[in-house]
Amino acid sequence: MGQDNLKDRADGNIYTSKAPEDDESHQMISSLFLGPHAENYEYFKSNIIAILEATRDARLNYFPEDGPFISKQVQASATFGKHTDKIGNAVKKAAELLSKHSVPWWSPRYAAHMCMDMSMPSLLGYFMTMLYNPNNVSIEASPMTMVAEIEAGQQICEMLGYNLDPEVKNAPVGWGHITCGGTVANLETRNLKFYPLALRNAVKDFGPLSFIRSTFVVETCGGAKKLFKDLSKWELLNLKVRTVLEIPDRLSIEYGISSKFLQDTMKHYGIQSVGLGPLERQYDVDKPIQYMLASTRHYSWPKSGAITGIGSQNVVGIPPDIEARLDLNELDKHLQASLEKQQAVYAVVAIVGSTEEGAVDPLRGVLELRRKYQAQGLSFVVHADAAWGGYFATMLPKDFKPGDPKNAEPPKQTGKGDGFVPDASLRVETQEDIYAMRDADSITVDPHKAGYIPYPAGSLCYRDERMRFLITWTSPYISRAGTTESIGIYGVEGSKPGASAMSTWLANRCIGTGPEGYGALLAEVCFTISRLSAHWAAMSTKTTSFICVPLNLLPSERKAMQDPNTTPEDYAQALHEEKQKIRDRILNKSNQEIIDEDAERVTEDKAMVLLRALGSDLNINAFALNFRYSDGTVNDDVEEANYLNRRVVEVLSVDSPEDDPTKIPFFLTSTEFEHELYGDCAKHFKKRLGLAQDEVSLFVLRNVLMTPFPTEGNFIDKMANIFREVVEKEVEVCRKRNETKENHHSFILQDGSDKISLVNRSMFHLASRRRQLIASANIDEKSLNAYRDAKNKNPAEGFFLSTAQKEDISKTILSDGAFEAVITSKSGKTIAQNVQVTSFTALKDRPLNSKYRDHAYPSGHMPFYLYGTPSSIHIDHMLLLAPNIQLSASNVTLSVDPPIPATSLKNGCILYLDDVQESAMQPFLPTSHLVGGQGPTSANNFFFQAGKRFKVSVFEDRYGISAGGPG
Repeated sequence: MGQDNLKDRADGNIYTSKAPEDDESHQMISSLFLGPHAENYEYFKSNIIAILEATRDARLNYFPEDGPFISKQVQASATFGKHTDKIGNAVKKAAELLSKHSVPWWSPRYAAHMCMDMSMPSLLGYFMTMLYNPNNVSIEASPMTMVAEIEAGQQICEMLGYNLDPEVKNAPVGWGHITCGGTVANLETRNLKFYPLALRNAVKDFGPLSFIRSTFVVETCGGAKKLFKDLSKWELLNLKVRTVLEIPDRLSIEYGISSKFLQDTMKHYGIQSVGLGPLERQYDVDKPIQYMLASTRHYSWPKSGAITGIGSQNVVGIPPDIEARLDLNELDKHLQASLEKQQAVYAVVAIVGSTEEGAVDPLRGVLELRRKYQAQGLSFVVHADAAWGGYFATMLPKDFKPGDPKNAEPPKQTGKGDGFVPDASLRVETQEDIYAMRDADSITVDPHKAGYIPYPAGSLCYRDERMRFLITWTSPYISRAGTTESIGIYGVEGSKPGASAMSTWLANRCIGTGPEGYGALLAEVCFTISRLSAHWAAMSTKTTSFICVPLNLLPSERKAMQDPNTTPEDYAQALHEEKQKIRDRILNKSNQEIIDEDAERVTEDKAMVLLRALGSDLNINAFALNFRYSDGTVNDDVEEANYLNRRVVEVLSVDSPEDDPTKIPFFLTSTEFEHELYGDCAKHFKKRLGLAQDEVSLFVLRNVLMTPFPTEGNFIDKMANIFREVVEKEVEVCRKRNETKENHHSFILQDGSDKISLVNRSMFHLASRRRQLIASANIDEKSLNAYRDAKNKNPAEGFFLSTAQKEDISKTILSDGAFEAVITSKSGKTIAQNVQVTSFTALKDRPLNSKYRDHAYPSGHMPFYLYGTPSSIHIDHMLLLAPNIQLSASNVTLSVDPPIPATSLKNGCILYLDDVQESAMQPFLPTSHLVGGQGPTSANNFFFQAGKRFKVSVFEDRYGISAGGPG
């Protein structure tokens, strides 16, 4: 859609990198990547050559006396040459195809998904290890990369704030490894919850641990000391994490029980052996144990709930607040209900960086709620899903302390001059929730996201290293007793690539997991995304053809919401002034100008403080568009706003194999705020967009920026202008399809004894035909006779009456009740021309805009409008939701007792097909997909056709002629 034209406008040297003075962090960052224009190609190539030479030397130096196995003569043979040429040609062709059809993640023009140029250390680490292809399941199969994985786990644990020193008192020792992430976190939490139940079976009379029955005491969740054997089911399910993890150590210290004996015993009782179901049935766990997390969660959570046997419906979504963070009040209500029903909770998950909105859940509040409910007898694991946000912990200053006033101050800038990229800090609330990760029981982090490391590098870290023993699997053929620890037993994977571990370790080592390493990189990235956030916040004005609204509130909006005395006029004025402030102090300034002018301002008035208040908690922007009609009125139809947003993202993304990524000048992506998942968050967003409050999901634009490069040279301004051009063009398309104007209108023709009935051929996508209109009318006698003659000759044929010229259906047809028309058959044959239509009278004129539709397809029946005269009864399917199918029938036979009164038929009734379940059939295939024969999509098998009999119910229509839904 217009990609070539857009690319022409975007061409040219619009970004010229300068050498910033004294900006050492940006100079360091520039050394980490191959570069948008392969600026560091020679450095990368020299490292690749060094790797290949080391690989060659390793082979030459391993028992060199063996000599070569591939001789010069073989290499000189025609067959050898033929096949090496074949490989070479295939490699060149494949590389050419990849370069042509791959999405250019490396370019600052790419601002869609969480993808960017991988760091050179990570690529080199992966490449060098790939040549050896180690399997990180045991030390024997991967001696070097197993050590790299252990160290990478330590690097990430330290980055997150976990203690690694066994000498530190009152703090468990953390542990982490490279893995697939979320699914493993589900498994260890499930096993932790059921470990006390399994152990209780071993402690029973005559059980292998029965000798501890009378003396083994544990502390309940509420702090009481009780014999383990006397704990209730509820108490067993709610022991604190620390209490459960201490049991094996206590059994060893207090009773001399060896780890081997305990392990052999638990093989017969543990959930890994006996399964989830038997333990639940034995202890009468009749209410499924649940996970709780924001309903905005990544799809992997319900997916992993299904895989682990927990059940996806037991991964309970907690409604988010209006900025898509976990709503603590809603969580509190759910936990209170769990306590009252005595329904155990596996874990509460705080999302540290949602992948759709960049939101950081209030982890501090989650931990506080756990303390509150533990005192009442309900305990659960707190897991931080920091797959996206984990690496942002590197942005915290080394001396960070929660509550310190200096946390609100923007970071000090050290560079200056052209090309200078300032550092941004995280919001105070975000900093403190990220800092609180050190108190979460487990954390998932994906180095393949904000770590700039290749797939499939994920990681899972435990605050207490003993938690890893809850999942231990061995592979006898590659693991032997007495060897160094094999990480492979602590996870669900069998084989896993050592290259991921090596890539993660090398990148962390070279870049650094502190403020001067990844912290500096992400600080510049946060500044970059903030500058783009400023465009989304202030792009539209009162006179633009569209409005652009970010999900995250502007400071003036937050302030207005907190002040109940703010009037709508005051709110609008404050918002207008703040947008102008953004234009004056940020959009129209260079990086250096922003910093220089801030030097003269107090902290709370600094542009850098305003910048970081814009956009999301991290570096993802969610925003949406709406449009104004040509008279300035703001569209209020959600589906039409969705249509605009879809058209924009279709231009600025790859949405089919035929799209050429190299011709897209700026990349965005999208997401959907489903009403069921986003609730008040979606409602509030719609309100700010000027849209109706309905239950239609909202289509939202989304951009992620992972590059520190494009904030100078007006590069972001250029990208914003490309976006603006696309939007303005697509607004015109939306206006045309939504402005009620003269158009050709077509009606299904239904014969009657005196008057004919006409059913408008509705279209959801055109405003002029976005209505379900049923009318009676007269047509001139000559045209009526021609129509009836054609109908008598071919009774199965359908016939249409269409306006002879474009008409305004409201002003001409409905108001005047007369127009000129043409009658045609379904096959396209003209039956009558110059047809004079008079006495056009609507009996149903239902608007089909999204706000008037129902929220679900009818269940238990299929509704139709019933109308006509006692001698000529017709029906037309009620279009209550889109997409839909128009089904009409003329002159149906209706057998009801008592008969329908003529006045009711004249005004129109509602008829249910009682034995047709519409909700089970929707959405229907297009009628063009119906084929001959006897298959499931056969026209012969379609339920609605001549001669069919249905059980029906008939009701008076309580609503007026033009009443809209829902309902």
